[in-house]
Amino acid sequence: MSQAARKILVTSALPYANGDLHLGHLMEQIQTDIWVRFQKLRGHDCLYVCADDAHGTAITLKAEELGLSPEQHIERMHTAHKAVSEGFLIQHDNYYSTHSAENRELAELIYTRLDANGHIARREITQAFDPEKELFLADRYIKGTCPKCKTPDQYGDNCEACGATYSPMDLIDPVSALSGATPVPRQSEHFFFKLPEFADFLKQWTRAGHLQDEVANKVSEWLDSDLHEWDISRDAPYFGFEIPGQPGKYFYVWLDAPIGYIASLKNLLDAQGKDWNDYWKPDSDAEVYHFIGKDIINFHALFWPAMLHSAGFRTPTRICVHGFVTVNGKKMSKSRGTFINGQTYLDHLNPEYLRYYFAAKLTGAVDDLDLNLDDFIQRVNSDLVGKVVNIASRTAKFVQKSGGTLANDIAEPELWQRFVDAESSIAEHYENREFSKAMREIMALADAANEYIAAKEPWKLAKEEGTEAEVLAICTQGLNCFRALVTWLKPVLPQLAEKAEAFLNETLDWSQPLRFRGGESIEKFKPLLTRVEKEHVDAMIEASKEAAPAQKASGPLADEPIAEEIEFGDFAKVDLRVALIAKAEHVEGADKLLRLTLDLGGETRNVFAGIKSAYAPEDIQGKLTIMVANLKPRKMKFGMSEGMVLAAGPGGKDIHILEPHSGAKPGQRVM
Repeated sequence: MSQAARKILVTSALPYANGDLHLGHLMEQIQTDIWVRFQKLRGHDCLYVCADDAHGTAITLKAEELGLSPEQHIERMHTAHKAVSEGFLIQHDNYYSTHSAENRELAELIYTRLDANGHIARREITQAFDPEKELFLADRYIKGTCPKCKTPDQYGDNCEACGATYSPMDLIDPVSALSGATPVPRQSEHFFFKLPEFADFLKQWTRAGHLQDEVANKVSEWLDSDLHEWDISRDAPYFGFEIPGQPGKYFYVWLDAPIGYIASLKNLLDAQGKDWNDYWKPDSDAEVYHFIGKDIINFHALFWPAMLHSAGFRTPTRICVHGFVTVNGKKMSKSRGTFINGQTYLDHLNPEYLRYYFAAKLTGAVDDLDLNLDDFIQRVNSDLVGKVVNIASRTAKFVQKSGGTLANDIAEPELWQRFVDAESSIAEHYENREFSKAMREIMALADAANEYIAAKEPWKLAKEEGTEAEVLAICTQGLNCFRALVTWLKPVLPQLAEKAEAFLNETLDWSQPLRFRGGESIEKFKPLLTRVEKEHVDAMIEASKEAAPAQKASGPLADEPIAEEIEFGDFAKVDLRVALIAKAEHVEGADKLLRLTLDLGGETRNVFAGIKSAYAPEDIQGKLTIMVANLKPRKMKFGMSEGMVLAAGPGGKDIHILEPHSGAKPGQRVM
């Protein structure tokens, strides 16, 4: 490898210390770990640090529920998180907690610098207070309708539909998620980071290669609208760090959470007698990479770089954003057993199965990743067992019969050259986090090696006299191909690589160009990986169902679960209008349809509706309803249908057309 050694710091998002790690957390940690292991294999000085995000009202409430102190609760979760991460072979150089002396020191340092630079504002605000619980409500404990896009059931700090950030009291019809009470306003002095003063800096920074293009485009939408000052304080009672000199005022969890990246590094390097500031000073020659999910972009791409810039630290080299995990094409569900916790997976399946499957589907873009369980079984068995491991299992015994020493010469130079030529592009795919492309190229080479062995048929040649040298050369070629494949898969499959290294009698190293190994001994081959068995996958799903809280098995949502999430832009395309049913009549020859003439206030539409089993024409004529007005007209057997009326119910006689309030007028848009 000709490239000079790089100094790299890598982090993944901090799991909240209030629940178990699930597949979403683990996809991110696996993605990060693969990239870090690749960098280390290439000879770079690369550190991977993380921590539990351990502050906030939610921690206090959960601890109370469990009869523990907040400190006891987060310590238990820390132990559990570390165990699961290690079970999935995540190689953190340090896994720490934001509830630490280092994080308190750094949070106070950064806040003090922000304040000294004039970037902290203080003012009285109206804050949501739960009159039943008698406490100020954290953002995540208030729900209501987004004030920007009007999407219901949104949290009090940001909208998951349109990405807007706002104050909790800006919500429409807010309610306390703790008691169901309507929050009451109370005055309190709060502290704000003056984010709008960094608009010009952020417009330049977010377009300077630190973000994926699609992320930069999303952030630009926020920057083009008015940025708001960011509330960085919370009132007691609150589990966190008290703001220096401000009794009863605490840092908001999202202020000290990203500082936890630096604190975890400081904790690691202090123990080694090294300076953490070498990574974070403005003129640092180190690279800093954050791996995060798309739901926390605003905190990492706006607030975090602006805070660092004001406080006199360098900003991240790159923020690597990924999508969400779905299972069998749907959002993870406890009732279906597809909300899978990490420990539940480890109780039933090899962690390297999941590491490989995620790698085979991960890209450098902000794409959601679907864990299709049937495809998972087929791909792992086909690629890893049927292709990669198969090469060694088919050839090793013939080398052993020849004395256990590899031949010196390359039997098929063209095949080997293909492997040599592929190394740089595979490395480039890893570097760019295009793991799926790397896996495809590796498996294509595995196919080529298997085809070569199948064509040469060493098992047949071995039965003929005088073919020992030829058989050994063929099998040496196969094992060298196997060596190369496992070297390239080592960031993904470290346990498999370790077993292969014991078999091959060498440490597989990717810091030097690929070389052909001959004239050296190998050990007796032992099975490296077993197949995924469907019954183990099924048992994991059943265990996930058992771990889920008891729920009613009946009702509309049980009978017909909520569909997959859509973006607000998709919903906004639907034009819903109030319509008057001016005329309703039977359709000759139709068992289920009524023909409706809908008045939109100056324009009429002809619509066929499948509601005959529930309504006689005279029952609904003259009523108001809601229609999809911009649905493309559809030619039916009985004529052209120019829209759709909205109704609810399972069918048959149990159908109910939607009726707006009597004050609505035909033609008005439904917001």
